[in-house]
Amino acid sequence: MSILDNIQNYYEPLVVESLAELTDGKGYDTEVLIDVVCVSLNHLPPRYIRHEVDMIYYLSPIEAQEMRDKVKAAVKSALEYVEKAQQ
Repeated sequence: MSILDNIQNYYEPLVVESLAELTDGKGYDTEVLIDVVCVSLNHLPPRYIRHEVDMIYYLSPIEAQEMRDKVKAAVKSALEYVEKAQQ
């Protein structure tokens, strides 16, 4: 087992959740969705954690909402960017 198996970027699942909400029922190709996730994550600061519970206890509700808002904005922007690049 690698050390990397024990860490994760806290933003990754948030980006995937936001992407699912924004693209629900729109029939995007998997390759496009992967590109959007990559572009989104490149526009967010890394927040590496070992256990998700680590972030839950250290974030205030205001900070958690700010993070969700940043994620949604990054995903919207990335989706527009990838769509435009495919034209």
